[in-house]
Amino acid sequence: MSTQNSAIQHAALVTGASSGIGEATVRALSARGWKVFAVARRAERLAALAEETGAISVPADVTDDDQVAALLATVEAAGGINTLINIAGGARGADYLGEAKNEDWDFMLQANVMGTMKITRAFLPMLRAHGEGTVLNLTSTAGLVSYEGGSGYNAAKAAQRALTQALRLEEVVNNIRVIEVLPGLVQTEEFALRRLGGDSEKAAKTYAGVAKPLTAEDIADIVSYAVNAPHHVNLDEIVVRPVAQAAAHKLIRDQA
Repeated sequence: MSTQNSAIQHAALVTGASSGIGEATVRALSARGWKVFAVARRAERLAALAEETGAISVPADVTDDDQVAALLATVEAAGGINTLINIAGGARGADYLGEAKNEDWDFMLQANVMGTMKITRAFLPMLRAHGEGTVLNLTSTAGLVSYEGGSGYNAAKAAQRALTQALRLEEVVNNIRVIEVLPGLVQTEEFALRRLGGDSEKAAKTYAGVAKPLTAEDIADIVSYAVNAPHHVNLDEIVVRPVAQAAAHKLIRDQA
């Protein structure tokens, strides 16, 4: 391996880093000595995270072409990466299809699908040049099984999953491993709250009675494990749910 490649052997860019799983992933990788570029739209939160962890704060909207180009230039100037971790995404609304709102679907497709595509497309040349690149996409079990009130999120995550599968086939010739992590019920500070329009009472009901839903830190640990595995080890698909969620349609509540 060349000196240049060795210099960025443990360098990652993490999107969606201002909260939840993205923030926890920045913490997990930084704690293991990785050089981490933390990317999200909220500059103040990123700055606080960078001060605490030593990560490099780079505010950007991954759905904006100009901002992605500027992000690429910033990362190149700072030495580059060999690992891209796409955490940015989210859900909006819980309407049935018959009442679907265009703006909710637009957000979900842009955040989960177009954002993943744009930033991955931008960084692929860098990952190929490294020789041992990794792309990890956080999708969801919502991309595996659809449910009432989830059609927009189901569609977005299924599309992101299809993108991930195609990418693995396309980039194996370049020795890029492509990992997909598919969480089930994860309790974070913002996911359900944002999905339900800021209604804290409705958001709380999402997790009510579930003894131990997954946490952002649980998923970050799995992401960290996957990208720290030897490069020839590719964890293609990692489905992770709390024990209380035996399947998408079977969630035990009010257990001791």
